[in-house]
Amino acid sequence: MIKVLIVEDDPMVAEFNRRYLARVEGFQLVATAATGDEALAVLARQAVDLVLLDIFMPGKTGLELLREIRRTGSGVDVLLVTAAADRDSIRDALQYGAVDYLIKPFEFERLNASLAAYRDRVRLMRQNAVLTQADLDRRVLRKDLPAQADMPKGIDRNTLRRIWAKIAAVGAAAFSTEDLARMTGISRVSTRKYLYFLARQGLLDVETVYGAVGRPIYKYRCPNPDQDLIEKYR
Repeated sequence: MIKVLIVEDDPMVAEFNRRYLARVEGFQLVATAATGDEALAVLARQAVDLVLLDIFMPGKTGLELLREIRRTGSGVDVLLVTAAADRDSIRDALQYGAVDYLIKPFEFERLNASLAAYRDRVRLMRQNAVLTQADLDRRVLRKDLPAQADMPKGIDRNTLRRIWAKIAAVGAAAFSTEDLARMTGISRVSTRKYLYFLARQGLLDVETVYGAVGRPIYKYRCPNPDQDLIEKYR
């Protein structure tokens, strides 16, 4: 269970927060405090994982309490639940490591989402000594990263970028497999594979040129050479 301390000077708001917290699985309220000094006393005598903290309180403000908690070296996490919506308060709270910032009044769904994300992060950190970049981005840093398109077998992203850079440099001019292989230093067999892939994606136009004798030559042309059309594959 994640042990929680609610720091709120308004008894009615503290009760609302308590009821909200009780609706979210995995959390246990261990204490409430109406002032910063009461909160410090609680933190000194018992283990707490997460503090739900208001800013506007008599005596020590929530931000002052947060700074003091950080000065002591405490690793407790802090989630701001406050009416303070000014940018300085938000900036200071985030700089001192607040895991989230909720502005009153808020819907239960917003608090629920914040607590669920925090719970997911805690479980991940407790269960894994080593994290993948995907887990770090998605479940800890909560980054909304642009999705990358799946690459077919045999197509390498770095090689694709290299080839596309040369195609963009050619512009709207037509080129053959041999032309591009010579520009990139990549074998004709590999170059042909990447050109076939790009053509299937509709990123290149293909023209068949017939000579007097021998095999036909395929000429490629990029209809939009100035656009980064392979961004989703990067």
